[in-house]
Amino acid sequence: MADKLDAVCSRLEAVVARLEKCGTGGGAAQDSGDVSAYVEAFDEILSGEFAKYLSISAQIGGDVQTQAQMVKAGFDGVRAFLVTASKHKKPADNVLKQLLAPISSAIAQTQEFKEQNRRSAFFNHLAAIGESVPALGWVAITPKPGPFVKDMSDAGQFYANRVLKEFKEKDPKHADWVKGFLGALRETIAYIKQHHTTGVSWNNSGTPATADGVAAPAAAPAAPKPSALTASSGGGDEKARTGLFAALNQGGGVTSGLKKVSKDQMTHKNPELRSTSVVKAKESTAPKTSAAKAAGPKKPPVLALQGNKWAVEYQEGNKEIVIDDVATKQVVYIYKCLNSTVQVKGKVNNITLDSCKKTAVVFQDTVSGIDIINCQSVQCQVLGKAPMVNIDKTDGCHVYLSKGSIEAEIVTAKSSELNISVPKGDEGEFTECPLPEQFKNKWNGKNFTTEATEVAA
Repeated sequence: MADKLDAVCSRLEAVVARLEKCGTGGGAAQDSGDVSAYVEAFDEILSGEFAKYLSISAQIGGDVQTQAQMVKAGFDGVRAFLVTASKHKKPADNVLKQLLAPISSAIAQTQEFKEQNRRSAFFNHLAAIGESVPALGWVAITPKPGPFVKDMSDAGQFYANRVLKEFKEKDPKHADWVKGFLGALRETIAYIKQHHTTGVSWNNSGTPATADGVAAPAAAPAAPKPSALTASSGGGDEKARTGLFAALNQGGGVTSGLKKVSKDQMTHKNPELRSTSVVKAKESTAPKTSAAKAAGPKKPPVLALQGNKWAVEYQEGNKEIVIDDVATKQVVYIYKCLNSTVQVKGKVNNITLDSCKKTAVVFQDTVSGIDIINCQSVQCQVLGKAPMVNIDKTDGCHVYLSKGSIEAEIVTAKSSELNISVPKGDEGEFTECPLPEQFKNKWNGKNFTTEATEVAA
């Protein structure tokens, strides 16, 4: 009931603000002018589900609240962009880039904040927003901005589901937080369909848009360059062209003035010449390559218990990582490991394999399951029980199930080359089953039905 009252109050405040703008004479009203219908429609998004998202973020506090302010800056940037578009013609690309700069900056800050706080207790919240926030860039997308927002919303759904799962029993407020942000994106999609189906609607009867006082045709200063070239060539330019055409009209005689190259001067017939030219060119580029590699120093490997989380990070070529002193409240987070093997002995709450390559994990039991995200060529083996296996944005994953986990739910998204091996008999043999990657969708009159194609099955 309290949430409904808050939503009603937010909408009433938005209406009052609009009426004040219309009724105020001079001052700010004259500066801002009339607000277009599609800007008012966007204001309804800001005062609807998005306002709920901001309110709950403030209640959760901490990193969630900090990131929410960055997202708010992005939505404010979109509104400012729409106000400009409602009054002006579409500007030149250089001015358009300046108008989009506040939105791009907000998106970058939001995603960077997520990366800087991977050890946050609310990392799933930060990741859900970080994956979805590029949706604010729809104002620069043509001709299908609506589907773009939908794709970005789906990108964050994986982490949003983890928030729902983690706080389902603890605090229902977090479920409302997820609904608030995803609801704002759904409202944005509906808004785009109504007002900007193929891209932002500019005011073609207005003056060219400006940014920071720079007029739209700001490319004019580049004009002197061609004139300088013309001045340098002078009247000889026409003579040069005439001479060129005259030479071409000679036909085969045009090459009569060229010198003949003897065999001892041909590099493909004389290896010694190749050793004095081509090899030197390769040697000159080698330092640049080594310098580029040296620009990114390796981070030190991590294997430590941080609160209730076992952090296994930046391990490379380590095949003997063993975690044996565990508890059911603890989670194991394996991040950016390469060519390594991790063994988890005992029962933990959850295991996450994130951004790893050629890495394997062998574990006994988990309370919730294992998540495999942004990985390449990885393997995992369940020795006991795991109720769920989530695989997201992964290319190449082989999962070995035990008899105790044969009924585990396997959820996949945006992944390829997935294979599940199930136990066969009592001799430790497995039957390998590839998961489908290609699907066929059919309309049945009410909705679409989806089934794996025969090739993919």
